[in-house]
Amino acid sequence: MKRVVVTGLGAITPLGNTVETFWGNILAGKSGVGPITKFDTSKFKTHFAAEVKDFHPESFLDKKEARKYDTFTQYAIASTDQAIKDAGLDFTTMNDDELAEVGVIWATGNGGISTFEQQLAEFHQGDGTPRFSPFFIPKMIVDIAAGAISIRHKLRGPNYCTVSACASSNTAIINAFDTIRLGKANVMIAGGSEAAITEASVGGFSAAQALSKRNDSPETASRPFDETRDGFVMGEGAGALILEELEHAQSRGAHIYAEIVGGGMAADAYHLTGTPPDGIGATLGMKKALSDANISPDKIDYINAHATSTGLGDLSELNAIKTVFNELPVVIGASKSMTGHLLGAAGAVESLISILAIRDGIVPPTINTEKLDENIPKGLNIVLSKPIKKEINYVLNNTFGFGGHVASTIFKKFEG
Repeated sequence: MKRVVVTGLGAITPLGNTVETFWGNILAGKSGVGPITKFDTSKFKTHFAAEVKDFHPESFLDKKEARKYDTFTQYAIASTDQAIKDAGLDFTTMNDDELAEVGVIWATGNGGISTFEQQLAEFHQGDGTPRFSPFFIPKMIVDIAAGAISIRHKLRGPNYCTVSACASSNTAIINAFDTIRLGKANVMIAGGSEAAITEASVGGFSAAQALSKRNDSPETASRPFDETRDGFVMGEGAGALILEELEHAQSRGAHIYAEIVGGGMAADAYHLTGTPPDGIGATLGMKKALSDANISPDKIDYINAHATSTGLGDLSELNAIKTVFNELPVVIGASKSMTGHLLGAAGAVESLISILAIRDGIVPPTINTEKLDENIPKGLNIVLSKPIKKEINYVLNNTFGFGGHVASTIFKKFEG
C-alpha cells in the first residue's frame, strides 16, 4: 500500500473563508451562528443557523459562469481553488498523462436544494407552462460539484460524488485515500460542500424535531453534551483537502500537513434517523479505522466527535467511544459547537480542524457546554471552554448520517 499525505487545505465556513481565518476563530472559541438572512423565518420554529458570510463568487468566477452553479458548487470551487494553491500544484503545466492521475471525489448531502426550491416555486407561480432553466438539472444534481472541479482544472482521474448524509465528506476522503494507496491516482481532491440553509431544509429538519429552537440566544444554541441541548444548528460551507501519494509529494518538494493512515465505514442498521443507544455502528467504524491504520486505541490523542448537540446522538457516540477507548486519556472535542452542523460538508471541515490540531499541537474548545449531561459515561476527557496545548500524533474524526451511515478517519503527524 502506498502512503498518502495531505498537502493542501481550503475552507469556506461560517467562521471564515480562508483556512487560517477559520482556524483562528476556532481557537478563539467564536460562534458562527446567528439569525438566518437567506429567507424570512417568521413562520418557522427556528430562526437561526451558521451561515457563510461575505462570500462573493464573482471574485473567482465571472458572472455568467457563476449563474450556472448552485451555491454548494460555488463553495466547492472556492475551497478547492484555495487547496490547490496551498498545495503548490499547477495543473496547467501537466501533460495529459499526468492529469489522468489527478481525480476528484466530492461530497454533499443535499446538492442544489436551493435551486430545486427556486425552480419549483417559479413554476407554480406561473401559468403552469414548463419554463424551467436549462441549468436546472446540472445546478441541482449532487455530482455536479465534482464535475465542475474536474472541468475547471482539466483533471481526468477518478471523478464522482459520495452521498451518505452527514458522513458524506468523510466517506469521500476515505475513498480518495483508498484510490491513491491502491495506485489508481497520484493526487486526489477530496472534501464536501453544503448550502442547505433553505426553507424546505430548515422546515424539514424542524419537523423531524432535529433543530434547536434557542431563538433567544442562537450563538449558544449548539451545545454538545450539555444537559440543556435541544437539537443541532444548521450550518453551511465547504472543506477541501489535497491528498497525495507520498513519493509524488516529496518529488516536487510539497509541504506536508499530515498523513492519513486509516478509514473505517460501518452502519448502525437501526433506524432511519435515530442512533442506537449503545452506538454499535460508531463502535464498528472506529474499530475499523484503527485496524486500517494498524494502531491500538491508546495511540489516539484527540477525537473530533460528531457531536451534533442532539440528545440521543451525543450519548450514542460517547457510549461508543467508551466502548472503544474505555479509560484511556484520549481528549474529546466537539467543534460543531462553533460551526454548527455542515451536514455533508461536516467531515471535511472537521478534517481541517483535525489536521491543524496536529500541526499546532492544540485541541480546540467545545463552547457553550455548561453542565455535562449526567448520562454521559464516566471517565471521558471532554475539553470544554478553552483550547488545550497537547502533543498530538493521531486524531480520529467521526461522522454519522441519517440512514445509519458511519465514517471515521485517522490522521497522523507526518514522519518521513
